[in-house]
Amino acid sequence: MAATPEPLPSVSFEQFTNLDLRVATIKAAEPHPNADRLLKIQLDDGTPDGRQVCAGIKAWYDPADLVGTQVVIVANLEPRTIRGEVSQGMIMAASSVGDGGEKDSVCVLRLDQPVPPGSKVS
Repeated sequence: MAATPEPLPSVSFEQFTNLDLRVATIKAAEPHPNADRLLKIQLDDGTPDGRQVCAGIKAWYDPADLVGTQVVIVANLEPRTIRGEVSQGMIMAASSVGDGGEKDSVCVLRLDQPVPPGSKVS
């Protein structure tokens, strides 16, 4: 049976509204060249150049199966370099944790109908 995580402290509505949640379409996905658990993903986020994110979902997803799907991203997360690759956001996902503290499953949040990339999530 999966362990239920403890809730985090409440945040104000103003703090919540500081998150820029957007829809992005996965254009390409491949294993990260320097990390066993990561995928390097190219996104169409509605901007001219798109963006790249690194996501720890390799154990649960074949990269080819993700291409063309729309996901929810945190668009205003500060970019960071992860094992030599720039990650410019975060793909939202749900996970369950087993009794041993390891993730049992990860499920990327996907849309059930297409919307334009860059659409705001509220």
